[in-house]
Amino acid sequence: MRFGRVMLFVLLNIVVMVTLSIIAALLGLDRYFTARGLNYPMLMAFCLVWGMGGALISLLLSRIMAKMALGVEVIDPGTQDPREQELLNVVHRLATDAGLSTMPEVGVYNSPEVNAFATGPTRSRSLVAVSTGLLQRMEMNEVRAVLGHELGHVTNGDMVTMTLIQGVVNAFVMFLSKVIAFAIATAMADRGRDDKGRGSAPISWMAYYLIEIVLQIVLMIPAMMLVCWFSRWREFRADAAGARLAGRRNMIAALETLRGELGRVDNRTAPALQTLKISSQGTGLMRFFMSHPPLEERIARLQSGAE
Repeated sequence: MRFGRVMLFVLLNIVVMVTLSIIAALLGLDRYFTARGLNYPMLMAFCLVWGMGGALISLLLSRIMAKMALGVEVIDPGTQDPREQELLNVVHRLATDAGLSTMPEVGVYNSPEVNAFATGPTRSRSLVAVSTGLLQRMEMNEVRAVLGHELGHVTNGDMVTMTLIQGVVNAFVMFLSKVIAFAIATAMADRGRDDKGRGSAPISWMAYYLIEIVLQIVLMIPAMMLVCWFSRWREFRADAAGARLAGRRNMIAALETLRGELGRVDNRTAPALQTLKISSQGTGLMRFFMSHPPLEERIARLQSGAE
C-alpha cells in the first residue's frame, strides 16, 4: 500500500533497458540497418523482444530487490515467536480465502512508517511484508485489511500485468529512440557535405548511441506516467479485495488510520522505493507520477460500495 512496487520496478527497468541497449550495441546484435536506412519491421521485432526481456528481468528481480532495499526479514514458518506466528496465521488464512494454493513468504522490516507491500514474479513466488510501524500503530482488524489488500495484488496478478504493459512501453520507447537518434545522426552526417553538395561524412555511431541512450531516458518519463496510471487503477481493485477478505469497514478504517499517519512518512526515502508504499502524495504535475490514488479517493470509493 504505501512504500510500493511500481517505481522500484520502473527505475530498475530503465537501468536494465539501457544496459541491454549497450550490450546489444557492443555485441552487434542490433543489425537492423541497411544501405538505405532502417529496416523498420526488423527494428520493431528487435525492440519488442528486447523490451519484453527488460521487463521480465525486472519482474524476476523484484522480490530480491525489495528484500535488499528494505532489509526485509522473512519469517520462518516454524517460528516460535507468538507475534510472528500470529502474523503468519493471518496471512495464510487470508491467502486461503483468496484462493491461493501456495502461501506467500511473509516478512517484516524495521521502519517507523505505516506500510506494507507485496511483490514477486508469480502467485507461487510472492512476498508479503509489513513494517514494524504498521504492526505498532494499527489494530489487528486493520492489519488484516491491509494484508488482504496486498494479497489482492497477488491474486489479481498485478505484477505480471504490469510487466506486460512495461514490455510494450519499452518496445515503443526503444523504437522511437532508435528512429529519432538515427535521423539526428544522419542529419549530422549530411552537414559534412561539401559546398557543391557532393559527398557525405559517415554517421558517427558513437554519437548515435549516446543520443539513443539520452532519448530512452527522456522518453521513459511519459512511459512512467502511463505505468503509474495503471498502478493507481490497480490500487482500487486491491482495496476492493481487502474489503472482501477482511470486511469493508476494516479496509476503510485501515485507510483512515493511514491518513492520520501521513505525517510519519519519511520524505528522505529514495525515489526508487516510493512505489513500495501504501500511499503516495503529489501535487501539480507530480500527481501523474503517483503510484497510488489519494487516500480520500480510495476511502470515498469504498464508502460508495464501488469495486
